[in-house]
Amino acid sequence: MAFGPHLLLAVLEGLVSSAVLALTALGLSLVFGVMRIVNVAHGEFFMLGAVFAWWFSTMVAGDPALGFLLALVLAPLVVGAIALVAERLVLRRLNYDPEATIVATIGMLYIFEQLALMFYGPEARAVPAPFDFRITLPWFGYSAYKLAIVAASILVMLATWFVLTRTKIGLVMRATQYDRETAQAFGIPVDRVYAGVFALGAMLAAIAAVLIVPIQQADYLMGTDPLLLSFIVVIIGGLGSLRGTVVAAVLIGLTEGIVAVFFSPTLAKMLATLFVALVLVFRPQGLFGTTAR
Repeated sequence: MAFGPHLLLAVLEGLVSSAVLALTALGLSLVFGVMRIVNVAHGEFFMLGAVFAWWFSTMVAGDPALGFLLALVLAPLVVGAIALVAERLVLRRLNYDPEATIVATIGMLYIFEQLALMFYGPEARAVPAPFDFRITLPWFGYSAYKLAIVAASILVMLATWFVLTRTKIGLVMRATQYDRETAQAFGIPVDRVYAGVFALGAMLAAIAAVLIVPIQQADYLMGTDPLLLSFIVVIIGGLGSLRGTVVAAVLIGLTEGIVAVFFSPTLAKMLATLFVALVLVFRPQGLFGTTAR
């Protein structure tokens, strides 16, 4: 294949990675931005989304689109409910202390992982894509489902942006983010806001997992890479910044797609680490973050 078509293929693969990464990192960034909690278990919510997607998709026989749609609706809801229970049983009892919650979410990571191993098993299992046809480009054919992942991710991110910036729910979340005590004094139920934000962050990770699982398979160990890449994205983009999260995810996703195709996946991860180091040295608050006062 000539260089031009090869580059186009790498860019398309990078956009798919960027779309899934942006959704996953958005959940992590949202939880930190509002609750000031570094959720180390975020990758396990991604893994649970994929595992439940497999489980729900196998409940429906016949057209794979029906099973996938069922998984796309129910898997994020179940993962969000699990996050709600975890928030109430663990994080709320720790009064959302930043240091204690890091240790607690590390514990949650191992608990979710071992429960998945116990009930789901060690095998990686495939989830059929809802449709399977290729779009014919001048040089090659490309999976229409992969392009649908990009479109679906953009729609979810736009919906999240609308809720955060144009609704009363978003206003309450931003008020809680800026000053928890003042928001509480004005009658805002801060604990309920925190619970909703934690569940929403987990649901965004689960949606990303359901979208990508038809081309990656569901595995109980699949939460590690999304967690590390999400941390890289939110550090580069700026913790709590929606715009920064999207820009950094596109940057990391395209870099990974292009470098991995032309050179090696290891070099792509080295470059991502280099980006993080440069940002921490020259702009510690991230590309679009604000300096704490």
